[in-house]
Amino acid sequence: MSETTPPAGTRGAVDLSAVAGMTAPTPATTGSGMPAGPVPGGPAPERPVVPGGLVVDVDAATLQEALNRTLQVPGVLVLWGSAYPATRELLDTVVRVAASLEGRVLVLSADLSASPELLQAFQPLLVQAFGQPSVPAAFGLLQGQPVPLFPGVQPEPEVRAVVDQLLQAAVQNGITGRVELEPVAGAEPDELPPLHEAAFEAIERGDLTAAAAAYEQALAEDPKDHDAELGLAQVRLMQRTQGVDLAAARAAAAADPTDVAAATVVADLDVLGGHVDDAFARLLDLVRTTSGDERDRARTHLLELFAVVGAQDERVRKGRTALMSALF
Repeated sequence: MSETTPPAGTRGAVDLSAVAGMTAPTPATTGSGMPAGPVPGGPAPERPVVPGGLVVDVDAATLQEALNRTLQVPGVLVLWGSAYPATRELLDTVVRVAASLEGRVLVLSADLSASPELLQAFQPLLVQAFGQPSVPAAFGLLQGQPVPLFPGVQPEPEVRAVVDQLLQAAVQNGITGRVELEPVAGAEPDELPPLHEAAFEAIERGDLTAAAAAYEQALAEDPKDHDAELGLAQVRLMQRTQGVDLAAARAAAAADPTDVAAATVVADLDVLGGHVDDAFARLLDLVRTTSGDERDRARTHLLELFAVVGAQDERVRKGRTALMSALF
């Protein structure tokens, strides 16, 4: 098999179409198609140092058991091939992001070079999701169901933004478990501040009011607690959207594009669904076309959504620039 020139956004991608139907390797077949292991003499990228239990290596025999774990804990499945070391970069990036989330997401690593049965099984899913049977690629896992995330190697900030959206969707669906992590050898385990721990526990039992109160208290004690600020913004978004009928909300916003109250509801739903740019654009349009109290409501709500997505997100930086332009 030869590497092909990947489309934009899929740096490091390897086309798998030449090995459709490939079965388990034998001494006669090893070395043809996608090899069963790393290329002899090739580089062997090291994994980031991460807590034990965060990453699960899966093959055809263990995949279902690993998928069952995502009934309680959100997962990210990374498809890569050790025969092509460049594909490993995506796995390492996802692992770094997951390691910073303190067990809120489980990483499933599927080395298709070592498990051609999985390669054969995943080809249709890759084509359906991304239009091409290539690796690396990442899928979110919520209650065992795959959600396409992205193909190819991606910058870490983009991976982090997508995983954050996956976690928001998981919370909305009641998937709030955590991986029981083992401490990294030689490292002191980090403990969550008590109020943050209380907020997470409240979210897990569905008590959003208590979660918001815990974050508010954390901010009262330390106004520079950015994690509490982000957590509070996300909890408030969850509170606002509880029980909202998506179809009815969109119909109300479409019936009167100048209705700020209706627009803010749809913007909230768009952020929850991962359509961040759409949410920002909707409220920016209202800032440009309304005045007085209505304009201020649209502006204030947009700032709240900036807080939900996070100040480091490139979409927020662009949104703030657009807001300044709209206001002045």
